[in-house]
Amino acid sequence: MLKLENVQFYQVKSGQGIEEIALAFSVSPWLLAKENRLTREPFAGQILKIPQEKGNLYIVREGDTKVLLCGSAENYAKKNGTDAFYLGMRVRI
Repeated sequence: MLKLENVQFYQVKSGQGIEEIALAFSVSPWLLAKENRLTREPFAGQILKIPQEKGNLYIVREGDTKVLLCGSAENYAKKNGTDAFYLGMRVRI
């Protein structure tokens, strides 16, 4: 289970998507969507909870694998709550 240090709030501006907002606050898009129960992109004016992840975050680089970062694909999924893995993604290690 992810532990959160603190929570702040943010009002979505026109044209902003979950990826952009998550990047601005250094939080995973998956966690941002989960915390706000989003099933689609947020709308302008919507207030989002911005959780702060506790733990070590790492940005995936070329050559990285789930096994290299977390020991196994299963452990990676457990720590990150997703099987997604791509360059530039912020992941928990």
